[in-house]
Amino acid sequence: MVKVIASSLRKGNVVEIDDKLYVVLSAENIHPGKGTPVTQMDMRRISDGVKISERYRTTEQVERAYVEDRPYTYLYEDSDGYTFMNPENYEQITVPKDVVGDQSVYLQESMECMISTHNGNAIAIELPQRVVLEIVDTEPTVKGQTASSSYKPAMLSNGVRTMVPPHIAAGTRVVIMTADASYVERAKD
Repeated sequence: MVKVIASSLRKGNVVEIDDKLYVVLSAENIHPGKGTPVTQMDMRRISDGVKISERYRTTEQVERAYVEDRPYTYLYEDSDGYTFMNPENYEQITVPKDVVGDQSVYLQESMECMISTHNGNAIAIELPQRVVLEIVDTEPTVKGQTASSSYKPAMLSNGVRTMVPPHIAAGTRVVIMTADASYVERAKD
């Protein structure tokens, strides 16, 4: 354990409060016009998934847990969760479904993800920022519609909705940001 100031904490960090581990889901430093700056943190208790919100003075000390971050390769999903393999020693680790959460729609076979472990248990996961997916359904381009006009809705091969430029048709492979399902560019195959 190491003590750090609250304002230095970021998403994915693990803290210990009252002998329980919490993973930081979001941390925002708030500087009101008057009064003390505070750090607002939304956290999930690792043992049972309960979410809590806490406010600390930005200079307040918080116990940060030692967590090991290491790349793992995604293998498969089963009823226990998502199984990943350490590419160095081929050890497998199962990440519980609530740890992966709604990011699971982006998991692809052989995808490399950063997994945070504490005492051998997976407590957080970071997916690549971008993934390549196929557009399975979108409105046809209307003749005379310019490329500068607004984006149109589209359905990705993983069931997620996104907005794409008018010239993108069904069957096109595109690069998508995993954070917010936003379109980046056409995939360079």
